[in-house]
Amino acid sequence: MAGLEKNAELKKTSFFSRSMTTHHGRPVASSLNPSLNRTTSITKYYTPVESVGSSLKGKVKDLCRLFEGSKSVKPTSTDPPPQKHQKLTKSVLSESRLSPFLSLSNSVTRLPGTEDRIVVFFTSLRGIRRTYEDCYSVRMIFRGFRVWIDERDVSMDAAYRKELQIAMGEKSSVSLPQVFIMGKYVGGADVIKSLFEIGELAKILKAFPVREPGFVCRCCGDVRFIPCLNCSGSKKLYDEDEDRVRRCPDCNENGLIRCPDCSS
Repeated sequence: MAGLEKNAELKKTSFFSRSMTTHHGRPVASSLNPSLNRTTSITKYYTPVESVGSSLKGKVKDLCRLFEGSKSVKPTSTDPPPQKHQKLTKSVLSESRLSPFLSLSNSVTRLPGTEDRIVVFFTSLRGIRRTYEDCYSVRMIFRGFRVWIDERDVSMDAAYRKELQIAMGEKSSVSLPQVFIMGKYVGGADVIKSLFEIGELAKILKAFPVREPGFVCRCCGDVRFIPCLNCSGSKKLYDEDEDRVRRCPDCNENGLIRCPDCSS
């Protein structure tokens, strides 16, 4: 029995000695990574706050200098001053806008028989959106002044198209709308809009009488066309002498005639 007790005491002492040697002789952390021990300095893995702040301040200063340098770039001597450049563009723009008004009296293109009116060639078809919008804008500009306009829709009567081609020259491509004032050619949508914006169109239209506000033709409703009174728009007439149907000589290809009240 005494021998068994001694053996148990020896095992206990050896167990505690092992734990002591394990904890005190060589720590577990040091066995995993020899470089990490209590004797080494932690400055290698830890940077003080002051050093971090100083490095950030240096980077911020560098960035500020970079942006300040890009802002402080001065224009070269060859670049014109901005104010002079703006005045130059305004003067050139005004001259280009005034040129149609100044050359109106010397216009070579004429439309005979329209010296007492404003003639606008346009189209009511919406096949080409830009053309339709230009035609609509020009008509609304003139209607805003309440002056009477001889509106000639080339899509409603082929004779208007031929008349415009003869006046402008058959070889030249004609765009719509086209405006004639007092028998003289003025221009298209861009010219009319420019004259309207600078106030010169109002000066030109002072010579024309003004209609009542909201005036609408009772005969055609401002369409400028009515069905033919001779054939009722059918474009056909029965000839009793020849006993056959013939073409109506009074209407156009659509069986329409010009309104006798507002388009005479």
